[in-house]
Amino acid sequence: MQDTPDMQDIKESRKKINQIDEQMAALFKKRMDVCKDIALYKKESGLSVRDEVREAEVVKRNSEKIEDLELQPYYADFIKGVIDVSCKYQSALMRKMRVAYSGTTGAFAHIAAKRMFPEAEYVAFSSFKEAYDAVQSGEYDCAVLPIENSYAGEVGEVMDLIFSGDLCINQVLDVPIEHDLLAVDGASIDDIKTVVSHPQALAQCGEYILGHGFETKTYSNTALAAEFVKEQNDPSIAAIASADSAEIFGLTALDRRINDNRNNTTRFASFSRVKNKPQSVAKRENENFILVFTVQNESGALASALNIIGAHNFNMRSLRSRPMKNLQWNYYFYIEAEGNVNTENGKEMLQELSALCAKLKLAGSYFADNA
Repeated sequence: MQDTPDMQDIKESRKKINQIDEQMAALFKKRMDVCKDIALYKKESGLSVRDEVREAEVVKRNSEKIEDLELQPYYADFIKGVIDVSCKYQSALMRKMRVAYSGTTGAFAHIAAKRMFPEAEYVAFSSFKEAYDAVQSGEYDCAVLPIENSYAGEVGEVMDLIFSGDLCINQVLDVPIEHDLLAVDGASIDDIKTVVSHPQALAQCGEYILGHGFETKTYSNTALAAEFVKEQNDPSIAAIASADSAEIFGLTALDRRINDNRNNTTRFASFSRVKNKPQSVAKRENENFILVFTVQNESGALASALNIIGAHNFNMRSLRSRPMKNLQWNYYFYIEAEGNVNTENGKEMLQELSALCAKLKLAGSYFADNA
């Protein structure tokens, strides 16, 4: 039978714990110093604080170092707590981060910016280029801009900025576009005679509008339409806008998700001055990269470029062409592909493309995410 520890034994054990705690405190300080460096990198690169896949990898890898199977789940909880504290500290450091976007408060670009960078300062610009230039000049840390809508297709102006500008895409977020019918308090659907919104939002809710016999009025932005309804305080006018707009402007949602197409999604990208190189312990299915390039105007040039990408086992998710503004009837090409371009295989592919393409730009590499 094992002897019960006496008071002297307890004191000695507590002394050992205190010594271990001192060592852990010193290691904690070192870890948080590194976290500070990481927060600075994330700020410069336009990256979110949290990366759930990466965090799961860290927990798994560190837990496996504990040989005592009984202790493994407790150590996993310990590591999760350390990660949470680290991310909380990084969030506090990134509160000074300045994020540019095009639109206004409550617009979908604003919603995307908040989801990417919950602790940042958000500043609206009247155009994509103004937001982009504000980052390129160094005045802002990153810009959140739409690059594609599943309903309307690519955002041409942003595509052109990707080709001609110097900023890098380090993060992409898919945001479901859900339109609600918003009105002032006390209004009912039967009261509504006119709906106001952006032309694209009106088109995306065309069947709903037609079914209710509403008149329409266009507005430059869905969020500004919601603000207009609030200012008019007229129960016969409603806005088609987001749930966030309803909350911001104090409106009531008379009906939700009135889109004709429930799969309407916009992809937003974070643009920054620093190029990120995603690294992962395990292969991740959502690793992607973006290339923009031009080829010589000769037979088979584009096919040769595409064959190089395929030969290195990268799967192209999309291929688009856009006219070059300064050269009539000349085009550049935009490709999104799956895989990690920062591997040796990826570097070899880029070298081969560089030898073939008149211009080649790695516009970004990132882990895609859903809102």
